[in-house]
Amino acid sequence: MSQFLINLLFVGASFALYIGIAIWARAGSTKDFYVAGGGVHPITNGMATAADWMSAASFISMAGLLASGGYANSTFLMGWTGGYVILAMLLAPYLRKFGKFTVPDFIGDRFYSRTARLVAVICLIVASVTYVIGQMTGAGVAFSRFLEVSNTWGIWIAALIVFLYAVFGGMKGITYTQVAQYVVLIIAYTIPAVFISLQLTDTVIPGIGMFSTHTESGIPMLEKLNQVINELGFQDYTADVDNKLNMVLFTLSLMVGTAGLPHVIIRFFTVPKVADARWSAGWALVFIALLYLTAPAVGSMARLNLATTVYPEMAGQVEDYEAAAENALAYEERPGWVRTWEETGLITFEDKNNDGRVQIYNESNEDFAETAEERGWNGNELSVNNDILVLANPEIANLPPWVIGLIAAGGIAAALSTAAGLLLAISSAISHDLIKTMINPKITEKGEMLAARISMAGAILLATYLGLNPPGFAAQTVALAFGIAGASLFPALMMGIFSKRINNVGAVAGMLTGLIATLLYIFTYLGWFFIPGTNMLPNTPDNWILGISPLSFGAIGAMCNFAVAFVVANATAEPPQEIQDLVESVRYPKGAGGAVDH
Repeated sequence: MSQFLINLLFVGASFALYIGIAIWARAGSTKDFYVAGGGVHPITNGMATAADWMSAASFISMAGLLASGGYANSTFLMGWTGGYVILAMLLAPYLRKFGKFTVPDFIGDRFYSRTARLVAVICLIVASVTYVIGQMTGAGVAFSRFLEVSNTWGIWIAALIVFLYAVFGGMKGITYTQVAQYVVLIIAYTIPAVFISLQLTDTVIPGIGMFSTHTESGIPMLEKLNQVINELGFQDYTADVDNKLNMVLFTLSLMVGTAGLPHVIIRFFTVPKVADARWSAGWALVFIALLYLTAPAVGSMARLNLATTVYPEMAGQVEDYEAAAENALAYEERPGWVRTWEETGLITFEDKNNDGRVQIYNESNEDFAETAEERGWNGNELSVNNDILVLANPEIANLPPWVIGLIAAGGIAAALSTAAGLLLAISSAISHDLIKTMINPKITEKGEMLAARISMAGAILLATYLGLNPPGFAAQTVALAFGIAGASLFPALMMGIFSKRINNVGAVAGMLTGLIATLLYIFTYLGWFFIPGTNMLPNTPDNWILGISPLSFGAIGAMCNFAVAFVVANATAEPPQEIQDLVESVRYPKGAGGAVDH
C-alpha cells in the first residue's frame, strides 16, 4: 500500500470518528452549545482542555522552533506552561464560581457596563481570530503534505472540516471530539519520538534520550548536535540568549496571554462544581505535560537528523568535520521525503554554486563567511519551513509508513481541536454577548444558535483567508494572539476578581489601552491587520524599541492596562456596593451553581 493511501486511511478514520462524535453529541440547546450541558467529568474535561490547549503551535510548530532556535526558543515551553498554572490557580475556579457562559459575560456583569462587555467582545474576537490564523496555517501544512496538495488547498480543506464538526456540534460536540483528538495526537506525537530516540540514543524515553549518548558517535547527544551545527556556522543549540529583557518579556507575554485566552477559560464552565474546575485544571496539566516533556527531545533530534541527512558523514564523525562537510548530499540523490515536501512548497532548493550538491548553513553569520567561501559555498541552498519538522521527522528517520500516517492524523487533530474551541469562543461572544445581551434580548434560543453558527462560519472564512498569508510560523502567529489576549483581557479578569476598587471606567480604559498599544506595535512591524507589505518598519531586532519583539509586547501592553485601569478607577467613583459584595463572594469559590444564561 502506498504512503498516500496509508495517510488517507489514518486521516480519514480520524475524521470519521470526529464527525461521528459531533453528530452523536449534537447540541440541542444553548446550554449544550455553550457549556456542553454543564455536566462534563473533570478527567474528561481535563483531556478536552489539553487538546484545546495543545494546538498546531504545540504539536507542529513548537518543536520546529526548538529545533531551529534551541534554548532561545524554550520560552514557548516556559511561558505556556507557567501561564496555564496561573490560569488554573488564579482564574478558573473564581470564574466558575461566577457562573456565566463567557468571558465578556463576566466582564460585563462585574464592571456593570454594556461598554465593558462590548470592549471585551472586541478583544476576544481580535485575539481569537489571530489565534485561528495560526491553527489554519498549521492545518494547511499538515493537509498539504499528507493529502499531497498545495498549501493553499490544505488550508481550505482544513476550514471545511472544522466547519462540519464545530458549527453543528457546539461545545458538547467539541468536548467529546477533543477527547478523541487528544488520544490521537498524544499517541501520534510520542510513538515517533520513541522510535527516533531509540534510533539515535538507544533510549526509550525521548526526554532522557536527549541527554544520553549518541549511538553512532559515542558522545552525548546534545554535544554531538552542537558540534554538527557549529561546523555549519550556527551557534550552540544550548547557547544562552543575549537579549534577556526580550526573553523575559516574551515568557511573561505568553504566561498572561495563556491566562487570558477565552477558549480555554470557557472549558471550566462545562463542569458541575467549582472543585471540578480545579480538578480539571490539574488533569489538564498532566495531559499537557506528556507532550511538553517530549517536545524538546523531538526538536533536538529533528535538528540533528536534518543536518546529517544533508551531510551524512557527520553522523559518525567526532573529529574531522571539515572533510565531512565537503561530501554534502547530491541533489539528485535527495531522499523521498525531501521530494514530497518540495511539492508543497515548504522545502525549496536553489543550487547557488552549481555543484549539484545541497549546502545548508548559516549564511547570515559573518564570522563563518570566510569558511563558507573556502568550501566553495555560495549561500544557503535549502530552505526548510520550521512547521514541517515534526511532521517530516518520521520520514527523515526512515520510520515505518504507518507511523507517518499516524503523525499525519495527530498533526491535523491538534490544529483542528484548538480551531474548534476558538471558533466557539468567537461565536458565543457574538451571538450571546453581543446579539442576545446587547442588541436583541428577546431573540429565541433557536435564533441565538443560528446566529452563533453563522458567526462561526464567518470567522472560519476570515481566518482561512488570513491564514493563506500568515504573519509568521504557526507558533509565532499564536504568540501574537497570546500577547493580544494578555494585554487586553487578562488584567480585566484579574482586577475583576481581586480588586473591589476597579470600576467600569477604569476597566474599559485599561482594556482599550492594552489592546490598542499592543496592536499598534504589532502592526508597525508585521503590517496592518497582517496584510503583507503594509508594515511601517522592518521586523528586525535593530528596529525594535529597546530590543522588544512584537511577539513580546503583550507583557508591556498588560502593564499599561493595569496602570491605566488603576489610575482612572481611583480618579473616579467607587463601584456600587453590590458589585463590591459580588467581588467578595467570588473570592470564596464554594457553592457555585451551573453556568447560567441571561
